[in-house]
Amino acid sequence: MIGPLLRMNSPFLSDVALLGLRLALGLSILFGHGLVKLQNFSERGALFADPFGFGPQTSMGLAIFAEVFCSILLVLGAVTRLSVIPLIVTMATAFFFVHSADDWKTKELAFVYLLSFSAIFLLGPGRFSVDGLLLKSKN
Repeated sequence: MIGPLLRMNSPFLSDVALLGLRLALGLSILFGHGLVKLQNFSERGALFADPFGFGPQTSMGLAIFAEVFCSILLVLGAVTRLSVIPLIVTMATAFFFVHSADDWKTKELAFVYLLSFSAIFLLGPGRFSVDGLLLKSKN
């Protein structure tokens, strides 16, 4: 029964894969990066990278917004395409500006996040999401 599903292009499997990708990426960036920044804002805010001249605390606040609030929306699959835009911008900034002079090992994670968030932007959240449920209820 599973064999034929694995050999064909199944919309169900695509939706399961998108759910897994959203959960893995969203929870990873939330717990591995966003909450750490939020908890240490007062200590690290003045020292945070500021590649665009907004000020280090504003730059950190924008990163926290993306990595905490937008990652929660991503996990839920709520306003998904809109919620990944700040995550894409944050990871592009980390890769192309903050870590531009670093070796590949240092900036690789930002690159993987950037490509993954971009894929979700292009593909959407899949049917196992708040967006999918709302779309289904409208039809």
